[in-house]
Amino acid sequence: MVDKPRFREIPVREAVGLVLPHDLTQILPGEFKGRLFKKGHVITEADIEPLLSIGKEHIYMMDVPDGYLHENDAAERIAAAVSGPGLAQSEPSEGKITLKAEYLGLAKINEAAVHAINALEAIALSTITTDQVVHPGHALAATRIIPLIIEEERIRQLEQLAESFDGPVVQVVPFPAKKIGLVTTGNEVFSGRIADKFGPAVRAKVKALGSEVVEQRFASDDMERIVQEIRYFAEQKVDAIFVTGGMSVDPDDRTPGAIASVGAEVIRYGTPMLPGSMLMVAYLGDIPILGLPGAVMHEPFTSFDVFLPKILIGERITVEDITQLGYGGLRKC
Repeated sequence: MVDKPRFREIPVREAVGLVLPHDLTQILPGEFKGRLFKKGHVITEADIEPLLSIGKEHIYMMDVPDGYLHENDAAERIAAAVSGPGLAQSEPSEGKITLKAEYLGLAKINEAAVHAINALEAIALSTITTDQVVHPGHALAATRIIPLIIEEERIRQLEQLAESFDGPVVQVVPFPAKKIGLVTTGNEVFSGRIADKFGPAVRAKVKALGSEVVEQRFASDDMERIVQEIRYFAEQKVDAIFVTGGMSVDPDDRTPGAIASVGAEVIRYGTPMLPGSMLMVAYLGDIPILGLPGAVMHEPFTSFDVFLPKILIGERITVEDITQLGYGGLRKC
């Protein structure tokens, strides 16, 4: 049988020389919330007034018996259990540990695992949603226990639960450098009547994730010419082909037909996300081909921004991926 933890209540004015068993928090509404004193701090005379100012009339000294873990030790165990590649672990602060990205990549969070872990009593694991682009230092998750101490057996149960899932609960998948071919269609751009706005927008988005548009080729609204340019990039063995322009429902918009005519498997033309509903996803063998909607030129975030990171890490876009964009997909209307 595991012994219960024992606490000793000591008036704060008699606590000089004692060692704090846990962090103490100060809250100044609208100004500050954070650690005032760290676990292990030796209380001095100068600390008495600050302790009283945060409502600490007494200091509780704690004897942690065998079979229990302090909140900091428990948080370290939880963090280790859920962490995968690409994460840096903060030191414990007020019983909490934060997991941050070590490099640019795509956050992958196992939602089912997070729910299962939080179903365990007295455990808190808070994460961002999956499939977000993260940069170095970006927080993906934070964890702590609710009480000051917890039975070690409950943390062992959590560790076993985390191991039961396929892959890490939280991780960062790095972006490899990919080569992208860009086909821009439309008589108005091909003839030089208007300036191309797609190219700079697409190049910037691709470059921000560590890849490169290796070449941009222009085609008129002639379907055979568009097919020819798509085939050109396929022969160059690029990692993905993006086709811009001609993606609306007007009869003279030939891009969707050209993508289908090249022999690509069309996953879906159209998404339930706004902006970006006129996106087309197809595959020519293993090469993804995206027909990009006009919104890519002027909107900061569209369906293209949802799928670009997944494509760059090698995920194959499915019908389910597309249909699920509707929930939470209204970004502008």
